[in-house]
Parts: sequence; structure tokens; C-alpha cells
Amino acid sequence: MIIKPLAWLACATAIGTGSTAGAVPPEVLKDLAPGGALKAAINFGNPVLAQKDAATGEPRGVSADLARELARRLGVQPAFIAFDAAGKVFDALKTGAWDVAFLAIEPERAAEIDFSAPYVVIEGTYLVRSDSPLQRIEDVDRDGVRVAVGNKSAYDLFLTRNLQHARIVRAPTSAAAIELFVKDGLECAAGVKQPLVDFAKSHSGMRVMEGRFMAIEQAMGTPKGRSAGVRYLHDFIEEMKSSGFVAAALARSGQSAAQVAPPATGR
Repeated sequence: MIIKPLAWLACATAIGTGSTAGAVPPEVLKDLAPGGALKAAINFGNPVLAQKDAATGEPRGVSADLARELARRLGVQPAFIAFDAAGKVFDALKTGAWDVAFLAIEPERAAEIDFSAPYVVIEGTYLVRSDSPLQRIEDVDRDGVRVAVGNKSAYDLFLTRNLQHARIVRAPTSAAAIELFVKDGLECAAGVKQPLVDFAKSHSGMRVMEGRFMAIEQAMGTPKGRSAGVRYLHDFIEEMKSSGFVAAALARSGQSAAQVAPPATGR
């Protein structure tokens, strides 16, 4: 689903400096906006990164702000392509639906996507019932434990590689995984910490485990083979972190608990 923005927002209040459209090399523009607009995949399934404006339905949050700022620098309009799960964003790569996306860095994805360094690091953890015997992250990987996950999410891919005894039960989206955990009486649900904490706060008899099973590194990506584009994304993200743009975007969207990723140490 393509969301055409009602207004081309530059986010100028968050950052006062930046390269102009005229300074962008033509090969970068060809890589990142080959059709004349920046087709940016927005995953509403991760509320830390993206939310829908209640009045207009437009994307809000750090990923939308980054897309708008990137489009401004390229001198093109942003065209948002909406998804409700990261796995669906990755699957849409095959159809050429987007030119840039906001996804967690994952080995399986990196085979087909070139990523920038991360701009946000969030935690993957577990939601359980208050009386669950599962107390520590390490307790989950045992026979008889069923873990609800969003299909092809970063934590699904990670847990698929790392869990030896627990059984993974997949739902179409991360939100649906929580519903599946509750409805089917599964032992736990895996997911991004902040939405799990919000769910536990609003539903009695639930708790979120201390600690994490993974650090989820959220980055910008573009399809493989767009070498000029990914180099530009790398420098763009580093500037957005160091300037305070990412931190300000997280704060505006009520996600100050998310951690801005540290500066990249290399490519």
C-alpha cells in the first residue's frame, strides 16, 4: 500500500545543516530514487520506529522522519510503502516495491540487501504470564516451551538459528504473535521490548522478562547492487546520529527509551 504524504516535511527543526540536492551525485539518485521518487518501505509492525498519524494515517516516527530528510536531500518526493510486518517488507524486495527500507540487520536479509550501519538498537525479549516458571532468558530454551513470534521478524530469524529445544510458533505479524500467545495459552511471546512492556502494563497477569535474548540493530537498507546508494546511506545515517536528528525523532514520537546506535567503527 502506497501512502502519498499530504505535505513534504523537511524536519528542519531537528537538523539545521545538510547537503543540498544539487550536491548529490547522479549515480546516488539513480540508485535510491530510480523512478523519480524515494520509495520507502515503512513497517508499522514495529511501533518503536513507525506509527500512523491518528488524523491523516500518514507515517510518523523515526523511520518516516529519516525517509523525509533523505528525500529532501535527494530533491525528490517521498513515497511511503506501508507494511505491517518486517517479513513482508523483505518479501516485497522481489517485486521491486521499494528503494529503501528500515529493517534490522540480519544475515539472511544481508544476502539480498545492503545495509547502512544501525541508527537505533532495540532489545528482543519475552512476554510471559506473571505466574510462569520461566524466570530468566535462559529458561526459555527447553522442551515443551512454545514461543510465539512474528513470521520472518528479526527475532524469528535469530531464534530459529539459536533455540535448540523450544518450539517456535509463527504468526503473520508481531502483534498477531502476542494475540496467539494469549489465545492458545503458549508459554511465551518473543518481540521488541517496548511493545511487550506496553502490553503487560495494560493486561493484568503478564510480565516482561528482565534482560534480552538479542540486540536488534535497526538500519536503512537498499537492494543489493546499488553501491553508490548504500555508501550515501551509510554517511547519511552517521550524520543523522551524530547531529541529534535520530534522538530528536525518537523523542517526538514518544520512543525516547530506544537507544540511538553508537557511531560506526568501519564499513
